Amino acid sequence: MPEGHTIHRLAQDYTAAFAWTAVRVTSPQGKFADSAALLDGTVLTTADAHGKHLFLGFGDLHWVHIHLGLFGKVTFGPAPAPAPTDTVRLRLANGTAHVDLRGPTTCALITEPEKQAIHDRLGPDPLRPDADPAAAYRRISRSRTTVAALLMDQKIVAGVGNVYRAEVLFRHGIDPYRPGKDLTPAEWDAIWQDLTELMREGVRNNRIDTVRPEHTPEAMGRPPRVDDHGGEVYVYRRADQPCHLCGGPVATADLAARNLFWCPSCQKR
Repeated sequence: MPEGHTIHRLAQDYTAAFAWTAVRVTSPQGKFADSAALLDGTVLTTADAHGKHLFLGFGDLHWVHIHLGLFGKVTFGPAPAPAPTDTVRLRLANGTAHVDLRGPTTCALITEPEKQAIHDRLGPDPLRPDADPAAAYRRISRSRTTVAALLMDQKIVAGVGNVYRAEVLFRHGIDPYRPGKDLTPAEWDAIWQDLTELMREGVRNNRIDTVRPEHTPEAMGRPPRVDDHGGEVYVYRRADQPCHLCGGPVATADLAARNLFWCPSCQKR
């Protein structure tokens, strides 16, 4: 599932390609056809992101709410747009570009109050200027749940997924099984600041890189990571491989139906 930096990057890309232009809106698949007909020919005014939720604003009344889920894909291309396949849930097109949305968990036309209700149930997003990290810490500091599980709870912190969760805990030497109530305010402040910087870099580069300059392949004389997810990381999807810092094996386990990765030596309880 895409993490929050991808959704914020998509918001930027939609804005760059379509903002303040009258947009041709269609649903070749048919599942969004009625709503597409209402929006066809209207002006896209803005794109907004909160965590893993994308919102496309049309005029003053309508928002298209998109959640990619596990299988959603967004593909941009130039105009003229080719004939769409019948898997395209939503296509936007203007005189210079087109974009196709396939396989999302959610693609729905919603009102402003409905959009606000989604924001209200989400935790602070490190990439949003209105984020309040103290609100997240209030919930974390009262919980006996593991900090690894809390970071993945979108009601507590929005936008953090499996990669950022594993990497930020490694970068701060925090055992993923530590209860949230044992996380100090200073540790949380450092984690939040790090998430903000890492995710901003993710938006800029459109990929996740989490290793510090002294641990890059060039600096360490090691081969670059080869993985479909791209990017240089410390522990994510590196089970049984040597830790870049201590050389010990990276561990993995199942936690809340997701694979957890950490270094038992560098992240002591």
